[in-house]
Amino acid sequence: MNFDLISSKENPLFKEIRLLQAIGSKGQKARLANSQALLEGIHLIQTWVGDPALKTLLTSELGLKNPEISEVVYSHLEICPDTRVFQLDSALWELLSDLVNAPHIAGLLDLPKSSLTPPQSISTLSGDVLILDRIQDAGNVGSILRTAAATGFTQVIALTGCAHLWSSKVLRAGMGAHRLLDLHEGWSNQQVLSAITAQLLAATADGEQDLFSLKKELLHPIAWVMGSEGQGISEDLLAQAKGVSISIDPRVESLNVSTAAAVCLFETIRVRRK
Repeated sequence: MNFDLISSKENPLFKEIRLLQAIGSKGQKARLANSQALLEGIHLIQTWVGDPALKTLLTSELGLKNPEISEVVYSHLEICPDTRVFQLDSALWELLSDLVNAPHIAGLLDLPKSSLTPPQSISTLSGDVLILDRIQDAGNVGSILRTAAATGFTQVIALTGCAHLWSSKVLRAGMGAHRLLDLHEGWSNQQVLSAITAQLLAATADGEQDLFSLKKELLHPIAWVMGSEGQGISEDLLAQAKGVSISIDPRVESLNVSTAAAVCLFETIRVRRK
């Protein structure tokens, strides 16, 4: 099968891909404007095989010689025959990926509706919710999304100031969790307080209630709030939430936010299973 070739970094599609990769607000604007994100690496592509939202695949002559990459390309084409496949010149992969010896496979994914729906058009979100308040480290955000998927907290809200949920680094750290989640971004504190119906529990070092003493509260829908690495949780969210602390050795100042999220979410499902 012959695929379209891209041999120049001046190619319009290649330029578009580079914009989708950009860090910070530039990349976020490009992803939202195009309603697309870039999936990099064999694991992420395997996660979305057979999903019609994965409309474009990118590989190279070298990539297609890799049995795992070849299998994933043709498996996806068999299910989604309208997928476009582009074969990049191998030299372009050095520009495309900052990972050493990265496998020559990537794809363009249409963003799900939940990620594109403006918060003002959502009146309520019922059930369990996870709220990320200005968490800026992409690795932390991706790890938290992976934990959310593992614990069934499928509704995630990222407030304005968070790392973009569909950035390359968050996607890599999420390890495919995005496909299992309903992701909402760019919300304000007030929009959260207006739309959330569950009780807010804020994970904070000086919370008045110990996590492991919570019982009845965790049996009902919960909106867990995880705060910024440096600034913690916003005052107006704290004012409406119950502060919850995790008991740790007093010689340790605090937990990493992704670790704290894992402890809180897994404790929630542990209590429910009992």
